[in-house]
Amino acid sequence: MKQLLALLVLVALHCGTAQAERIKDIAQIHGVRSNQLIGYGLVVGLDGSGDQTTQTPFTTQSMGTMLATLGVNISPAIIASIQPKNVAAVIVTSSLPSFAQPGQNIDVTVSSLGNAKSLRGGTLLMTPMKGADGNVYALAQGSVLIAGAGGASGGSSVTVNHLSAGRIPGGATVERTVQSAALGHANGFALELHQTDFTTASRMVQAINKAFGENTAMALDGRLVQVQAPSDTNRRVAFIAQLENLAVAPSESASRVILNARTGSIVMNQSVTVETCAVAHGNLSVTISSTPQVSQPGAFSGGQTVVTEQAQVEVKAEKGELVLVPAATALGDVVKALNAVGATPQDLLAILQAMKAAGSLRAELEIL
Repeated sequence: MKQLLALLVLVALHCGTAQAERIKDIAQIHGVRSNQLIGYGLVVGLDGSGDQTTQTPFTTQSMGTMLATLGVNISPAIIASIQPKNVAAVIVTSSLPSFAQPGQNIDVTVSSLGNAKSLRGGTLLMTPMKGADGNVYALAQGSVLIAGAGGASGGSSVTVNHLSAGRIPGGATVERTVQSAALGHANGFALELHQTDFTTASRMVQAINKAFGENTAMALDGRLVQVQAPSDTNRRVAFIAQLENLAVAPSESASRVILNARTGSIVMNQSVTVETCAVAHGNLSVTISSTPQVSQPGAFSGGQTVVTEQAQVEVKAEKGELVLVPAATALGDVVKALNAVGATPQDLLAILQAMKAAGSLRAELEIL
């Protein structure tokens, strides 16, 4: 309980009054985003930890197709009979940054698709990476970096970290640029808030108009702000660089309590308040113990020895006192009021839900 109290007080000190933030930290230019890429390839050079091809026939099929493109023609029957242990079929994923140009290197993630035990020490062969439109935007190749280790002997094994997925830093080369018209409109561009908030959008419009003149910005809704920008490319880039560093004070976040029922974690922000209420909470524990007993028949009785179980059931109900929780407007006062109940974090999950149902907790409950 003391750990929960310290955690909540730390959150209260950190969250205090909302401070001004740069526009680049709370918004982005609408339409300027990254794009997901995916590809299918082969990792070779493994130390006997590759796919068991009898269970993953697509690995050998891929090998045959790759060898055919390199001028090595092998009959399908021979390909099907090959059972290499140093090859693994993998899925290669990456994110193509906005405005990425041909020749730029990006990181890729390599994940085993079959039943390979480890990709450690393997090399990814040239893999085309496609976007959602089916076009190839990058080519990936290189040595797979695995941050882990493993070993097995005599039926026992030890594994440190995850060995069936790794990364290749700078392992893909961009081959095609994604055209973005976000900055090409003659009427300017739109800023998109990371979170919908009409107050923050209004304050952003005021900050932009104060810095660049009236009617430069106009809020379209609680998320989009239309901005008039110079038509010249050089002037527009300088304009955006100056705009994204303007300070805007975002509105205070809504009162919210996050409950993780799996771990018992409870986190609340500084806007949470509590109305006066009375809380009674008592724990009921049930203990069942079983003791084996042996029933031994007498000599020459013809009976059999029988093992029986003697069970004892104990029910213990702890006293639940009625505690008055006073009205509180600061997070520290809320923590003290809940701490006075003397419940564990797991018990607080039920108490907070009951307080919300009674209308005493002024916050939104989000259960993970």
